[in-house]
Amino acid sequence: MNVEFNRNEDQLKQLSFNLTQKLQKVALGGGQKRIEAHKAKGKLTARERIDYLLDKGAAQVEIGAFAGEGMYKEEGGCPGGGVVVVIGYVAGRQCVVVANDATVKAGAWFPITAKKNLRAQEISIENKLPIIYLVDSAGVYLPMQDEIFPDKEHFGRIFRNNAVMSSMGIVQISAIMGPCVAGGAYLPIMSDEAMIVNGTGSVFLAGSYLVKSAIGESIDNEALGGASMHSEISGVTDYKFDTDEECLTHIRNIFDKMGGQATAGFSRVAPAKPAQDEQEIYGLLPSDRVKPYDMMDIINRLVDNSEFEPYKDLYGQTLICGLARIDGWAVGIVANQRKIVKSKKTGMQMGGVIYSDSADKAARFIMNCNQKRIPLVFLHDVSGFMVGSQSEQGGIIKDGAKMVNAMSNSVVPKFTVIVGNSYGAGNYAMCGKAYDPRLIVAWPTAQLAVMSGAAAANTLLQIQVASLKAKGEVITPEAEKELLDRIKARYEEQLSPYYAAARLWVDAVIDPLETRKVISEGISAANHAPIEKAYNVGVIQV
Repeated sequence: MNVEFNRNEDQLKQLSFNLTQKLQKVALGGGQKRIEAHKAKGKLTARERIDYLLDKGAAQVEIGAFAGEGMYKEEGGCPGGGVVVVIGYVAGRQCVVVANDATVKAGAWFPITAKKNLRAQEISIENKLPIIYLVDSAGVYLPMQDEIFPDKEHFGRIFRNNAVMSSMGIVQISAIMGPCVAGGAYLPIMSDEAMIVNGTGSVFLAGSYLVKSAIGESIDNEALGGASMHSEISGVTDYKFDTDEECLTHIRNIFDKMGGQATAGFSRVAPAKPAQDEQEIYGLLPSDRVKPYDMMDIINRLVDNSEFEPYKDLYGQTLICGLARIDGWAVGIVANQRKIVKSKKTGMQMGGVIYSDSADKAARFIMNCNQKRIPLVFLHDVSGFMVGSQSEQGGIIKDGAKMVNAMSNSVVPKFTVIVGNSYGAGNYAMCGKAYDPRLIVAWPTAQLAVMSGAAAANTLLQIQVASLKAKGEVITPEAEKELLDRIKARYEEQLSPYYAAARLWVDAVIDPLETRKVISEGISAANHAPIEKAYNVGVIQV
């Protein structure tokens, strides 16, 4: 019996169990009472609509399930951001589905709702995937209109994207399955085809109360913008159906008849499971995040047949680079090595730290993958770049910049998995959110911040203590400890992967055993978008 393995396994399985419970809670949206009230109107819930629409048994990846988690408490919260986004398959065609959750504030748009919708459109645009909008929304959440209405990345950007996506030939299908009000009315009508459900769907620029107030006309919402009016008089909608199910079936029929498209041609062979037991990941990742471990033990349980072809394995050893396959797809992997290694040039090197030689190696490897059209997968457990006089004199900034340049300009799709730490400039070099990964996910063990909790708390403590002393206040050791504990607790909360997921810094928090599926579905999506841009890194310091 390996006591440490069992301890690690117990902790990570508990974290994964907690993840499952959190996802079950998110799936309830606004709660059971609101779900029952919604269904009493003869409507399916957002998740029921998606389940009915998508192919049974086909892979799915939910995006942004934890969006809004812990946010907007003074407004009563916004579970899931009030919208459900899933990458799945309709009639065998991979697509993005966006469904308003009317059990959350009647589907009203919070700032995070707009951000999540824009992320869904971004995924559609980058991968040239068809997108389906299942609309059921009361429009902008008025108390927060100043945070959602006027700026570049706010509500209006969605309709701009509708127009741009149409010009790119990306298929957009909309179903009006509930209210569709004001500016939000443009979303379905700027799609290629719009359908509406009789009795529950409605679309208008101004509802009956506003019409009465503005021009004195008395009219009910159904006559103003209901299914019959828009299907028989205005011609705004293309199809009318009596039930949600009929409407969703018609979308499936449309997808069933869509033609094919060009692909990027990424290499794929018959998928194979890892030769080494995937379940062992739970016991191999240390419960003590400071403790070293061999990242190759994790990689061998993620890649097909546990086969990995290392690149420059004796050089720059704190970064592992090499080729493998995941679910049949060829990938180039860049991963932080967490065990202590020995360099014949500089001596001992700490795991999880990027040194000049490892940054140099990674830059070259990333360029090679672009040359060969091989998608990149980044596995984070990084503390940052090496600091100190020896490192600075060795040109760590130059070599780090080289790696960031090579990665930033990549034309092959990039996928990021945050396994453990993701701190500071290490997050940037390993393709953090700012560097356009097609998908970025985190394990429950992940932490994202500019530096570790202990380091940040002590730094912030020194700043606050100095400020208080400058004001003439006397700080006792007890008061200093209390202040440190308060600072640390606040910072630790911000390190959580759920804090990141709430703000869409990551697309999802996943069980480690879902990693292969997420990467595979991500590459499958990316394969719909042929690479049209030449790889050019610009000026690099060598």
